[in-house]
Parts: sequence; structure tokens; C-alpha cells
Amino acid sequence: MPPEVIEILSPDEVRRTVNRLASQIVERAGDLSKLVLVGIFTRGVPLAELLGRQIEALEGVKIPVGHLDITFWRDDLDQIDLRTPEKTDIPFDLTDKVIVLVDDVIYRGRTIRAALNAVTEYGRPEKILLAVLVDRGHRDLPIHPDFTGKELPTAKDEKVKVFLQEIDGRDGVELLKPN
Repeated sequence: MPPEVIEILSPDEVRRTVNRLASQIVERAGDLSKLVLVGIFTRGVPLAELLGRQIEALEGVKIPVGHLDITFWRDDLDQIDLRTPEKTDIPFDLTDKVIVLVDDVIYRGRTIRAALNAVTEYGRPEKILLAVLVDRGHRDLPIHPDFTGKELPTAKDEKVKVFLQEIDGRDGVELLKPN
């Protein structure tokens, strides 16, 4: 039996949420010349690019955006489906920068822990912040986002699916409940 699908964010709500997150990042970042966004593959990458475009629209400042694949820093490779690694692309030094790591959903915190380890390969940042579209709870690690689009308490057997135009041909967030 297929899971029950519940719409959490419509395309308009995703757009408004990205706009709000961009405004919050600008307010907190301070010196925008030090700000960089680093999207975590897969959906964190287009989300970081959306945030970068929105910050540029708001402030007239182009923010560098990098792409990070954390596959080789994961501690749970034996428990997940291994995919072909993407190409990390961080064409700038992260030393003394304010980095905002961007991901679509935070769940147990393990992806973010791996991302924290990975970014240190590219310099020693002044500060690292975390922006997520959806926080579904259930942390295994003491990691908490600095910027959250939507807090969505979930059961462990539920799934959150984020759709982004650049990858999926549409924007939205759905909750999948098993039947």
C-alpha cells in the first residue's frame, strides 16, 4: 500500500520560506564580503544557489556559492545506499569566512557532522552556520540549525521529501506517512 502524502509546503510557500531564510542570513551574517554559502549535495546545492540569488536581489551583493559532497566523511556508509559521489566545487578559500552550510532536511545530524569535517579541508572559517529548509527532529548528535524554514515534528517511520525546480521540475515539501 502506498504511503499517505501530505503537502507541507506549496511552491509559493517554498519561495516565501527561501526569501525569509535569505533575509535572516543577511541580518545575522554582518559583513557580507565574508559570507559564503555551501550547499550539501543533493538538494542543498540548488537551495544554496536560490538563497544566493535572493541575497543578491535583497542586498545587491553577489555571494559565492560552493557545492559540497560529504560522502567520504559519512560514518554510516554501511547503512545507506551508496551513490556515485558528486564533484565538490568550492573554488574559494574558506579561511576567515562566515560559511552558511545549506541542506534541505535535517534529521539525525550525521550529514551535517560530516559536512563540518569536510569543510575544514578548504580552510579555517571564522564561523560556520547552518540553514535548512525543514527540521524534522530526532537528532543523534547535538547539532541545531541557525536558520530553519519549517520545523516539522515527525515520527521516525515517516519521510520528508523536498522537491526543487532545478532537480525535480517543481517546488514543494511533502510528508510521507506509511499506511
